[in-house]
Parts: sequence; C-alpha cells; structure tokens
Amino acid sequence: MDDQDGYFGERVAATYDDSSGGEFDPGVIETTADFLAGLAGDGRALELAVGTGRIALPLSHRGVPVHGIDMSRAMVARLRGKPGGDAIGVTIGDFATTRVDGTFSVAYLVFNTIMNLTTQSAQVDCFRNAAAHLRPGGCFVVEVMVPELRKLPPGQNVVPFHTGPTGWAYDIYDVATQEMSSNYVDVMDGRGEYRSIPFRYVWPAELDLMAQLAGLRLRERWDGWTREPFTGESRQHVSVWEKTA
Repeated sequence: MDDQDGYFGERVAATYDDSSGGEFDPGVIETTADFLAGLAGDGRALELAVGTGRIALPLSHRGVPVHGIDMSRAMVARLRGKPGGDAIGVTIGDFATTRVDGTFSVAYLVFNTIMNLTTQSAQVDCFRNAAAHLRPGGCFVVEVMVPELRKLPPGQNVVPFHTGPTGWAYDIYDVATQEMSSNYVDVMDGRGEYRSIPFRYVWPAELDLMAQLAGLRLRERWDGWTREPFTGESRQHVSVWEKTA
C-alpha cells in the first residue's frame, strides 16, 4: 500500500472503476449528479474525497464548476486521465481539514465516505470544513449507510456481506466505540490474501448535532437520491444541511 495515499493507493485505484457496486450504475450516477446540480444552481460545487471523478465528472458535464479534495494521488491520476478530467480542480489533502480558495453553493460527500474518518472529532472537523467553504444558504450533502446493528446475530459482532468461491467479506462492529471494519479475504491460485479497512459508523441524529456545531441546520433527509421518504426501515440516507449565516 502506498502510505501517502492511505487505503486508496495505486493498487486500489487501478481497479476502482471496475467495481460492480450499485454506486457505479449509470442511472444512480446520473440521478446523483442531477440532485447535486439542483442544489448548486449557478454556483460552484466542492467534492470531499473526489476520487476518480465518479460524481464530479457528470456534475461538471452539467455545467457546474467542480473542485475536489482528495488524499490519494493515485485516484486523482485516474480522474485526470478521463475525458473532462482536466476541468476538475483538485487539491491534495485530508478532506476533513484542507481548505481551498473561494466559496461554494454545495459541498458533498458520497457513498459512506464520512465513515473513512475514524474518530468523532475528525467527523466534526469535516462538517466544520464543509461549512467554512459554503456561502450563506449553501448546502452540505452526505450519503451514508444507517448502521446495520439489527443484522448482528445475538452475542456476535460480525455481519457477512459477500460470499463466493474465491473470496468473502464481512463487517466487524464494536458497539461500545462505534468503530467498525470491512474485511476481505480473497483466494487466487491457492493463495489467500486478507485486507481490512477501518471505519467509524455514525447515526443520523449524531450527524445533525455535528452539523449544528458547524452552523448548519437540517434541510431535508431522504432514503436515496431519488428522494424516497426516509423511514425506520431505511438502510441509508442522503441528508442535506443548509448554512444558516
């Protein structure tokens, strides 16, 4: 692993866009970009953890000026190699604390990336950083899972989420600290490989308090990008907080 790129170094970046995950579905990408473009209006958008440009590029194609922050040079190199990638300004750094010039009408953090910040204080810093970049009335958008503690078997802390003939994957939860990890075991040519990525899961109400500390108020919360109602059965949410001053 490339230390300067954290968990998203060259090895991960090389195949990141080959994922079969639902977040790479063209319809999901287009819906997400439409949602964010509506909030951006005639202003600029700031993507925290811009990565390879899965969302930044289609948002830019809609005429929204996009700037990104990301720690991984390997991921950003993939963005730069795509059509239109040179139109996305990128600052290399920690998205929880790195500042860029100018103000934005929307800042956003998609697909559970808030959980890559593995302490509560870092997550609070992220909200404050987003708010510092927003103009009055601007919005901070976060897409994140609802912690799946109901899936935990009695007396256990492991939730499998993939099994197959050449590998399996599972999450481990620590309900005392809100620490968790996603763990992957792959077997190829008779050899096994294991990797683990740490996270900190976070509840919707906890995010609302972080937003309040940063001078933001909840404007809307949905089950997903197509604005389905958020309910007690929702497995994820898209939340929008507005800068009040």
